[in-house]
Amino acid sequence: MKKVNKLVVLFGLILLSCVTPRQFKELQQENKDCDEERGQLKSENEKLTVENTELKSKVEVSNKNISRFAEDSLRKMAEHDQLQKNYSELIRRYEDLINAQEANEKGSELETKKLLEQLKITQATLHNKEDELNKLSRTLDNKKDNLISLKLELEKRNARLIELENILFKKDSAANALKLKVSDALLGFENQGLSVTLKNGKVYVSLEEKLLFESGRTEVGIKGTNALKKLVKVLEQNADINIMIEGHTDDVPLIPGSAFEDNWELSVARATAIVRILLDGSKINPKRLIASGRGEFMPVDPGKSSEARQKNRRTEIILTPKLDELFEILETN
Repeated sequence: MKKVNKLVVLFGLILLSCVTPRQFKELQQENKDCDEERGQLKSENEKLTVENTELKSKVEVSNKNISRFAEDSLRKMAEHDQLQKNYSELIRRYEDLINAQEANEKGSELETKKLLEQLKITQATLHNKEDELNKLSRTLDNKKDNLISLKLELEKRNARLIELENILFKKDSAANALKLKVSDALLGFENQGLSVTLKNGKVYVSLEEKLLFESGRTEVGIKGTNALKKLVKVLEQNADINIMIEGHTDDVPLIPGSAFEDNWELSVARATAIVRILLDGSKINPKRLIASGRGEFMPVDPGKSSEARQKNRRTEIILTPKLDELFEILETN
């Protein structure tokens, strides 16, 4: 036991001699930036989901309004046609009265007065019908203008909705294709403490501690290194994927005098060790990688058994398709 403690102390001294305080602060700042970026992405994703739901609701309301305006327009057009027929009938009756008046000019004065009175009434009715017909025509024109405006607005919203749905579909398709590529590349390791899953449009490559590290250490073993090198080939071929490496531990405190202050520091160091292996001799742009540590605060199994703690001691490599195109559309709209 004393020999192990001496080795741990010796390793800590070697590590402290390799990592300057300035580098350590830079790693802490990178970790903070990664958390902020992740929070921003999560907020943008929630905002997108809410906006997409609101947009679909507005489209449904617009469709209902268009149907109502269309029905109202058809009814007004029918009324317009009926008034036109009435108007034609009144004109015919008016002409008949004129003819009757001319034919009976030599008739009795009483009959002439009746005809004149009836003619005045008919003229007044005719004028009222004309006014009503003009009013209805103006109303119908306004309804048509409103209907055209609503259709144009609906077409714009539908086009925007289709564009957003196409981008989301592309993102999901890219994530599915990426999962298949990663699963094929790491097929030989999936029964040795490695799993590949798809969740929320992201591909999660989860590696158990036994595949990568010895207890309390940050050096990756040969088997873990081989698995990571196979993953590197996929990441090099997919340059539009962001890569986050998250270290996770169990809730057992570190032995006093160990090289790390707590599990959180250990998880960060392990994530950083994975980053170095992914970059070693590869064509991966370092700007794509984020190293972060979660410590014991995001367990996959909240139990206190040895099996539960073994599940929680893991490293997750999270692959996320870039959403730049989607964010550009949201900003322009």
